[in-house]
Amino acid sequence: MEKSPDRTSDRLLLALKMQGPQSAAELAVQMGTSSENVRQLLQKLSDEALVQAQSVSQGRGRPRQIWHLTEAAQARFPDTHPELTRSLISSLRSVFGQEALDRLIAARSDETEAGYRAALAGAGDLAERLGRLAAQRTREGYMAEWAEAPDGDGYVLSENHCPICVAAAECQGFCSAELRVFRAVLGADCSVEREEHLLSGARRCSYRVRPAG
Repeated sequence: MEKSPDRTSDRLLLALKMQGPQSAAELAVQMGTSSENVRQLLQKLSDEALVQAQSVSQGRGRPRQIWHLTEAAQARFPDTHPELTRSLISSLRSVFGQEALDRLIAARSDETEAGYRAALAGAGDLAERLGRLAAQRTREGYMAEWAEAPDGDGYVLSENHCPICVAAAECQGFCSAELRVFRAVLGADCSVEREEHLLSGARRCSYRVRPAG
């Protein structure tokens, strides 16, 4: 059965969101279709201001066209009422002070940690714990995935979307709390360090997880 254009468009946008900027040929491999079909779809999405091409020089020969999502496309992915969130955090800080906001974040962090501990209960090795954590974060809208690090040094836990990005931008205590929770629930037999940070200009947040010793 032929795939509907809308569904194919969504798959292409999701591929760019999950894997980052790519060429038409790379996208075609992921989607199991021809480069020409993908180019036509990319042009359609470009006309709708959802994707944009960038020429990347590779020395000799013609530059490659690398496609990435626009801000309009980013808005298609889940978000948590950004303006209301920003306003509530600003008001809380203004009325009750930073200390009250910090207590609120700590309480939320404790609740999150308890939920993750329950989700990871009974998990065996570090790989299984990471798998369960990524699945839980995906259910919460973070589009998380994990894999062995390409350089062989531990694992990489990646989050391709942040449903609380506005809140985190308003108060980076949310990001610090997130890192603390990951370290707590993954256990003392590993280390967790943030390597990419959405709020620092990266396209996603990612964490290097290394077994202890």
